[in-house]
Amino acid sequence: MMGLGLARRGEELSVLCLGAHSDDIEIGAGGTILSLIASGVRLDVHWCVLSAGGQRTAEATSSAEAFLEGSRTSKIEIAEFEDSYFPSQSRAIKQWLMDVRARVRPEVVLTHARFDAHQDHREVNQLTWNVFRDHLVLEYEIPKWDGDLCQPNGYVPLTADVMERKIALLHEHFGTQRSKDWFDRETFAGLARLRGMECRAPEQFAEAFTLRKTIIF
Repeated sequence: MMGLGLARRGEELSVLCLGAHSDDIEIGAGGTILSLIASGVRLDVHWCVLSAGGQRTAEATSSAEAFLEGSRTSKIEIAEFEDSYFPSQSRAIKQWLMDVRARVRPEVVLTHARFDAHQDHREVNQLTWNVFRDHLVLEYEIPKWDGDLCQPNGYVPLTADVMERKIALLHEHFGTQRSKDWFDRETFAGLARLRGMECRAPEQFAEAFTLRKTIIF
């Protein structure tokens, strides 16, 4: 199948990453970020976590710095919206995102999937499409007990080395999550293996996205 690359080695690419919680971006799109950097793309990343607090803030910062090592430029922003109550904070979150839009000119926006069962994730998706209406938006997926994974239509193949680095960084930086029964190597590698099979990834692993609107020329 013919691939539509975002950027080649030596080319510049500006990406805005949006995550409701401190590990969302890494779980959903961390391999994609690592792959772009490893491939030699001159990556400019604006990394936004909307809810953290306490130890989670320190984890979010250290993890983002590790995932973004080797990027051309990076900016990390951590907001303080209340976890699990994003719908009731919609107006404030929208204004926060509009302030980000006034300062950032991304070519690609990575955000949550529209049909994610977590109310915070859905709210971020809806506001992403509301605020960033003239951008290429890639919706990433988060595995969890709700069983809400959908049928994606975009894939980023990952090398085995990138997959292992993603898993290692997740476990290194998110100590508060390691006790959860879903936060383990089998979950992350298993989903990536399934997505790799779906797109026939050369090294068997991939991250999957939903693309709802794009221009092909």
